[in-house]
Amino acid sequence: MSTNGTAGASEPTPPQPSMHDFEEASAEAARESDPGDVAVSLPEAAPAGLLRNSAVMAAGTMVSRITGVGRDIAMTAALGFFIVADAYSLGNTLPNIVYILVVGGALNAVFIPQLVRHMKDDVDAGAAYADRLLTLVITGLLIVTVLAVVLAPWIVSVYATSAYTEPQRAMAVAFAQFCLPQILFYGAYTLFSQVLNARGHFGAPMFAPIINNIIAIAVFLGFLAVAGSNAASDGVLEPAQVAWLGIGTTIGVAAQALILLPVLWRSGYKWHPRFDWRGTGLRKTGSLAVWTIGLVLVNQLGYVVITRLATFANVLAENNALVPAGLTTYQKAHLIFILPHSVITVSIVTALLPRISRSAHDGDLRAVGDGLASSARLAAAIVVPIGAIMMVLAPELTRLIFGFGAATNASATYTGLVVMAFLIGIVPFTLFYILLRGWYALENTQTPFWLTVAFNVLLLAIMVPVFYLVPDSAKVVSMAASYSVAYWVILVLATWLLSRRLGGLEVRRTVLTLLKLAVAGVVTAAVTLGVVTALTRVVSEAGRWGLLLELVVGSCVGLAVFAGVAWLLRIPEVRDVSAVLGRRFRR
Repeated sequence: MSTNGTAGASEPTPPQPSMHDFEEASAEAARESDPGDVAVSLPEAAPAGLLRNSAVMAAGTMVSRITGVGRDIAMTAALGFFIVADAYSLGNTLPNIVYILVVGGALNAVFIPQLVRHMKDDVDAGAAYADRLLTLVITGLLIVTVLAVVLAPWIVSVYATSAYTEPQRAMAVAFAQFCLPQILFYGAYTLFSQVLNARGHFGAPMFAPIINNIIAIAVFLGFLAVAGSNAASDGVLEPAQVAWLGIGTTIGVAAQALILLPVLWRSGYKWHPRFDWRGTGLRKTGSLAVWTIGLVLVNQLGYVVITRLATFANVLAENNALVPAGLTTYQKAHLIFILPHSVITVSIVTALLPRISRSAHDGDLRAVGDGLASSARLAAAIVVPIGAIMMVLAPELTRLIFGFGAATNASATYTGLVVMAFLIGIVPFTLFYILLRGWYALENTQTPFWLTVAFNVLLLAIMVPVFYLVPDSAKVVSMAASYSVAYWVILVLATWLLSRRLGGLEVRRTVLTLLKLAVAGVVTAAVTLGVVTALTRVVSEAGRWGLLLELVVGSCVGLAVFAGVAWLLRIPEVRDVSAVLGRRFRR
């Protein structure tokens, strides 16, 4: 249910005829040079292999996420957490929603396994298949983009609270119309990224969002320079201000997609549009995608409720003179919550999926299960200490990065509380993401669909009544907490189903590892809390430098404590991570 488009976040051609031989050789070289083939067949080596394979992606994602945080700092400094910020956030989220709803989920889940299959089985290494799929999807996205811009008023009415005033609603519609052309560029970015990933080129798609973030930062700084930090507190922006923010944001997304074209050309691929879609294997891809599109539809039905609740929460906050908190608060908190997942899990899974797809294609379900289980433990060994430390330091972190300009310290602190509520679910969120990739590798998109139905029913059954029961000041926090609880429940169901399908998923070993990690995480959080509480008394008057010192000292102490407890508990995955990181630092 992440809404981060590049997604984020969380959270996407064949050669000239004269280059056919080069293309086939390149595809074969990419397959043969992939160390993950060994990692999947030898589970003992999987953690190190996956870490090596994802190093470049993690570096790119890290830089991308750092600049993404800079983008969000600039945004909240310009717009704060007021209703204006919610209107912008909604308008900028709708292109992602429509894109994923129409085709994005199918591309991410189905395209890579099918492209890998065609690369392996087709005489042209999947070149013609990729050509036709690119043509089909981009043509469809262009049509969808035009329709979405025309239907923007209706789309906004679906996702925004009916409590908006008419000027507020008109502003949200204007933001949506300026941002909805991003649909086409999200699709292009995903297609180009998936072609590169399937051919063994993982780095460029992870670095491409950096240009998007840099452009967005410039747009928000320009807004601040002209309009000032108080413009958002008036409730409605001027039309020229809306146009500046909306058009500038869309230019950033376009640059993120188009910057991948030179990378594709250098890799030897030049897309030739082909409209001969019949009898070329796209029907099978389409049949697989039907269930994935259904999955996305169910997700978005749930997200409609979330956006309406969150935008309504901010209206209540304004009417009752409470701390501004609504959709922007929810999204920024989710952004921070998802950072470990975006940097670690997505990188691991992006490298893992082509390999487990090949294992599934060969009928080696044991290798699929072992690869998923080892990846889950590896990811947990990284996100648990990060989550434990962030649970303590979240309010300090959000005050440090969001307490600028139009964003008040009270709003930033509240965002930190929402982050803490999200962090309750960081482990199931991460593991569920990995398990779903197992179903996709098996070309089973029906089970993820029904799991998504179950998750959304469960989520809304918890979230909606709790939202109306808690005080107005706690409504957004309650939404994040409901999200976390729902993920714990759905993880148990997903593990049971996939373990039965694969004939085993090393569940006992994984649960034991998670219990040890939980003990280490609790000790880490307790010690970090004690250190930060004592430090706060000393640096309470130091402002942002004091917050930064608390974050640095708290993080260092927390990591040291976690490493020590993990060593005492003999958690092998933590040892694997430490060994690989140690080798890389020595290099």
